[in-house]
Amino acid sequence: MPRGIVYLVGAGPGDAGLLTLKGLVCIQEADVVVYDRLVNSRILMHARPEAELVFAGKSPEGHTLTQDAINGLLAARAGEGLTVARLKGGDPFVFGRGGEEAEYLAERGIPFEVVPGVTSAVAAPAYAGIPLTHRDFTASVAVITGNEDPTKDETAIAWDKLSTGAGTIVFLMGMANLPDIVARLVRHGRAGSTPVAVIRWGTLPEQETVEGTLDDIVERVRAAGLKNPAVIVVGEVCRMRPHLRWFEQKPLFGRRILVTRSREQASALSERIARLGGEALEFPTIAIRPPDDYGPLDLAISEIDTYQWIVFTSVNGVDYFFNRFRELERDIRELGPARLCAIGPRTRDALVGRGLKVAYIPEEYRAERIADGMGALLAPGERVLLPRADIAPSDLAEALTRAGAAVSDVTAYRTVAVGGNAAPVRRLLAEGRVHAVTFTSSSTVRNFVGALGAEDLPSLLARSAVICIGPVTAQTARELGLKVAAVAREYTIDGLVQAVREYFGGSEGVA
Repeated sequence: MPRGIVYLVGAGPGDAGLLTLKGLVCIQEADVVVYDRLVNSRILMHARPEAELVFAGKSPEGHTLTQDAINGLLAARAGEGLTVARLKGGDPFVFGRGGEEAEYLAERGIPFEVVPGVTSAVAAPAYAGIPLTHRDFTASVAVITGNEDPTKDETAIAWDKLSTGAGTIVFLMGMANLPDIVARLVRHGRAGSTPVAVIRWGTLPEQETVEGTLDDIVERVRAAGLKNPAVIVVGEVCRMRPHLRWFEQKPLFGRRILVTRSREQASALSERIARLGGEALEFPTIAIRPPDDYGPLDLAISEIDTYQWIVFTSVNGVDYFFNRFRELERDIRELGPARLCAIGPRTRDALVGRGLKVAYIPEEYRAERIADGMGALLAPGERVLLPRADIAPSDLAEALTRAGAAVSDVTAYRTVAVGGNAAPVRRLLAEGRVHAVTFTSSSTVRNFVGALGAEDLPSLLARSAVICIGPVTAQTARELGLKVAAVAREYTIDGLVQAVREYFGGSEGVA
């Protein structure tokens, strides 16, 4: 039997974008993923569909698995010849008990690798606008566990040296002991006027920061109802926060947006959401595949010089059409006299990027408006090729036919439903932690409803805004019982992002 391996992976502080590239590869290759409580569920979506997911979360209220059980699980799965990704919040060797797990594996001769992660000790203050070092304030930092009981007789922390020996002190997992931590610091010489910041859920949309001093921070935290998980920062660098709180100034700060379009296309929407400070949670409900039967498309390509127009309705249509064109060893010059229509700027860019000239781009991306615009350009009986998805509605082909064209509506690609792991999404929706659900087509709506189940969907979405790319998608959502909160004025990804931004109160141009 081949030997397995365990990757001890730091999953970062919460923001899925802070996962390292090496950590991502380990997750994608893993047969088994053992993950902690604070690991972002978006990271788990990078695991292979057939991978075993094991929750090993620990919290102050209790542990799903004991540390001994976790150690044994890692060794057992690797002993079966499997690749195991052990995901730990932050960095596995910074108060993550990664050292203990590595030691256990080493004693049994089980191969392992350590993949460092971004620790919350650095990331949470950075997202709150607090640099841990600054030449005007301090040149030293100490990172301390806050989970040790400071009142016990024999503490492992040298409080007399720590209190005044480090310019900035960061406590992890210290919320339960905050009063004792503060008392110890003051007792051993730290001034009561020293600035303090307590950051809960750092780097996530729920991030919340309470500021104060050693004299009043306990009462301020109590009044705010702040609980675990949180990072405590003590030091003069906290004074920088009013000037450097960059994350909280972004227009979508505090918003988690569900993206339901295909995995191949989700990144464009996710990146725009992230740039505006939101968190994009990808849950693809569709996938793009080649057609079951290339016959109609191949026939159209063989007659390509007989068409006066080719109308592309999506980037997918462009990609699949020209991929097949190339597979059939056709020359791009064989397009001959055909003029090209692109529906939307992204589709236009995909054609221009191939060195092609676009003759017409409709101002409004609706069937009748497209046909009206092309009607002025079409001569009666001119042939129009429409290469697009298998499930595309017939209204555009019918409208072009009424405008006098001879339309060949052929399948260039298929849109198929994908399920994925709906459990994390259901949990976040039920907890009210998804602030908006975006739909880019009617098929994304239908497949989303199918994946989550229609019975309790209205209650699951009660605290989430449904935002659609256009009126056709919105109508499908309403027919399936969803309450639509906003519809993009421009039926593009940029238009959808603008609709999300406007819904949450920011109307400036999309970054």
